[in-house]
This record gives sequence, C-alpha cells and structure tokens, in this order.
Amino acid sequence: MLFTETHLKGAFIVDLDRKSDDRGYFARAFCGKEFEDHGLKPFVAQCNLSFNQAKGTLRGMHYQVAPATETKLIRCIRGAVYDVIIDMRPDSATYLQHVGVELTPDNGRALYVPEMFAHGYQTLTDDAEVMYAVSEFYTPGCERGARYNDPIFGIRWPLPVAVISEKDASWALLETAPVGV
Repeated sequence: MLFTETHLKGAFIVDLDRKSDDRGYFARAFCGKEFEDHGLKPFVAQCNLSFNQAKGTLRGMHYQVAPATETKLIRCIRGAVYDVIIDMRPDSATYLQHVGVELTPDNGRALYVPEMFAHGYQTLTDDAEVMYAVSEFYTPGCERGARYNDPIFGIRWPLPVAVISEKDASWALLETAPVGV
C-alpha cells in the first residue's frame, strides 16, 4: 500500500500497490502492521457496505464522539464517488477544513478517516457501492453529523444533490450546534 498524508494531519489517501501480470493484478487492501507503521489505528470492529442507486446521491456528514470515536477506511468498489472528510477536532490547526478525493475501483484509492472527522460522499455514477472498515461499533448515542452544505465548510460537491436522507439534510448548521455535544 502507498500512504499519502493529506494536509489534514492523520488523514491519508491509501493507494493500492498493484502487482500485475497476465491474469490481472494483486494488491494488499489492508495490513494492520503497515497502518501501525504510519501511526494509524489498524483495528476493525465492523465492515459496512453501502449501495447507492442514483448518481448524485449524498450520504453524510457523519462521525462519532467519545467514548465511541471511530476511524474509517473508505473504498469505492463499484462506480465512482467523491469522498469528503472534515476535521472536527476543535484543537486541530486544520479544524473545519476538508479534503475531497474521487474514489473508484479503477484508481484503487481508499481514504483513511481519523477519529473526529466527519465523513460523507456523493455518488458520481448510478449503482455505486462503497465499503467501509470501521474501528468502532456503531453507537447511536455518540453519533453526530454536520450539514453537507454548511457554508462554514465551503465544500463544492461535483453534482447537484439528487437523493439525500431527511436526517442528513437536516443536521444543524455548525454555528448553531457545537462540536462534540
């Protein structure tokens, strides 16, 4: 695996190191030791799969607070998504800044999401599937969210939002909802 740290400390793009031959290629998609070597949390409590029928579907922005903060490794396994993370750590030099990256099976990229980062994505194709490896069990009482179109973040989504859940569309704007509470 090839690890590239983004400008958000602790957030990495993880590219496949493909070994190709006449059959196709082989690549390691996860290795606990390599994650530890980069100072990342390698524990996986659950793996989630998200299927999205329509291009323009938006999911997010989600995170969990203590005692159930979580890391995620996000990979698109069919179609294409624009994946976004926001640094929600109040003491961070990059607090409220975001990174967006296109994930597709062809580019083989994954995004490592540190604890206390809001995460979401928009589908760029119909029938997109996303696989999440998550370090903590889903804990409803610790779930938080940020509004995908909150002006404080300045996220420029590539497409108009075609489908979004009521829950995701109604997260409070940050100025009215302090982080972590």
